[in-house]
Amino acid sequence: MRFHELFSGLIAGLLCLTAAQAQTAQGYPNKPIRFIVPYAPGGSTSQVARMVAAKMTENWGQQVLIDNRGGANTVIGTDALAKSAPDGYTIGLTTSTLTTLQHLLPTLPFDPLKDFAPVSTMVTTQLVLVLHPSVPANNLKEFIALAKAKPNELNFAAVGTGSSTHLAGEMFKTVAGVKMQHVPYKGTAPALTDLIGGQIQLNFDTPVTSLPHIRAGKLKAIAVTGKTRLPSMPDVPTFAEAGLPEYDFQLWFGVLAPAGTPKDIVNKLAAEISRILALPDVKDLLLAQGLDAYAIGTDKFGALIKADLDRYGKVIKAAGIKIE
Repeated sequence: MRFHELFSGLIAGLLCLTAAQAQTAQGYPNKPIRFIVPYAPGGSTSQVARMVAAKMTENWGQQVLIDNRGGANTVIGTDALAKSAPDGYTIGLTTSTLTTLQHLLPTLPFDPLKDFAPVSTMVTTQLVLVLHPSVPANNLKEFIALAKAKPNELNFAAVGTGSSTHLAGEMFKTVAGVKMQHVPYKGTAPALTDLIGGQIQLNFDTPVTSLPHIRAGKLKAIAVTGKTRLPSMPDVPTFAEAGLPEYDFQLWFGVLAPAGTPKDIVNKLAAEISRILALPDVKDLLLAQGLDAYAIGTDKFGALIKADLDRYGKVIKAAGIKIE
């Protein structure tokens, strides 16, 4: 009898817990949500975050407010997210850079795996290899031959040491068997200015920032990463088509919540992001910027973070990259 009573009480408790969780998700959100972006305003990360936030606000009737917290290679904003209350009312944008930080900063104030609840990816973007017009190469084969003939004479830009674009260049060096020099910049704008001015010779850049200069003839595009050509650059081959199938590199943007955020709220956020990214107007707007809608949900996003932590860790170690 006592066992029966204990068992009945346990079942009743579980049912109450399940009902409480459902009620939590059902009533969420009932106040504004803060959406931390660990980058300065104006870049593609802020553009994507604002677009998603506007659609969430429209659908949920609660303001989703962008909070740009740039600095320290995304550490400032990401740390603010990690230390926020895990109640679903603070979320944060993250990018591939999250998976490089612990390999570059041994005193990182947060753990990329333990301190966050993955919500969903949002977009991926390929990279395009662009050259200054004076570089005597018009395709990938010619460029690799040139780089091999002039070891360490060609300079490539990257937004910060250890950034995703820096790793893209280092991976290219390894796969193509060439030697080039990395030149770190504080932002995309000064890097493009120097590339267009001929102070550096090449860059692995996001299409959205390079495309206007390619169309104006100020840069020449050699190849793009990814499996297929970009609709915005139909005449530019993929690296595989150009003869280097081993090289592939793409960046992703995603959303995190602080660790401990109720699972039902995380799932509701993931479902909303998936809904937004499936909207035709959103997909068209992203494609025009060289971005692809990419919502894979919580579990697959967590697996992606783990895989990239391992992948980029090997690249950083092999290249001997350190924060300067």
